Amino acid sequence: MSPHPFEVHTSDIQTLRAAELMAWIIEDAVQARGVAHMAISGGHTPRPLYRLLAQSPWQERIPWAHTHIWWVDERCVPPDHPESNYATAYALWLQHQPVVIIHRIRGEESPTRAAALYEQELQQVFEGSPWPRFDLILLGMGADGHTASLFPGDGALQVRDAWVTVGHAPTPPRARVTLTLPLINQARYILFLVTGRHKAPALRRVFGETSPHPPPAALVDPEQGHALWLLDEAVAREADLPFFPGLFRK
Repeated sequence: MSPHPFEVHTSDIQTLRAAELMAWIIEDAVQARGVAHMAISGGHTPRPLYRLLAQSPWQERIPWAHTHIWWVDERCVPPDHPESNYATAYALWLQHQPVVIIHRIRGEESPTRAAALYEQELQQVFEGSPWPRFDLILLGMGADGHTASLFPGDGALQVRDAWVTVGHAPTPPRARVTLTLPLINQARYILFLVTGRHKAPALRRVFGETSPHPPPAALVDPEQGHALWLLDEAVAREADLPFFPGLFRK
């Protein structure tokens, strides 16, 4: 059995499942603490989810007025740039929300300044906390096994004394601002969305192989939380993973 709880779905059901889990986690957080904090990712994989969240009943069901939306990482480009993670989420989803509390990474600044400004904003909102604890972090995984902007072999993966750091991607735009691994591992819940058979080799390394240099995604392991990998059928079949029941529970 894989050490990582996972589910395999068709692409449309994967998106619905992610929305259902998101709604449950946010509703639970708002009921318990009066507020929810969620960090979202960019790339192509979450785009169907963002389109879905812009529609009814998700706009009405989820208490967005009490939900702070953060970004896991951002390319160092302006907010209207086609490569901007903020721009993608805003165009597909957030512009359609009647109420939204957004904390974007200022990719138009220099990488070090953008990272410092984002950490400062986190410190202001999570005042008094040794580490911010997000209710939900939405992650993806690249074909090289990276997650957030934590790439294999990059120094950002080793940062342990900061909440935010600068990562370096192997492809342009290379400079990225990203949450650090120890911050990510403070989350109450983490959802991985992984699609596409080209990611199967990396998924096999995450799920099955032991290595002195595991891919960054394999290092995501919430200290006092839960993680679930939502896989589409293409990547699961190519990685020789079975159709598996969910293990995501409190």
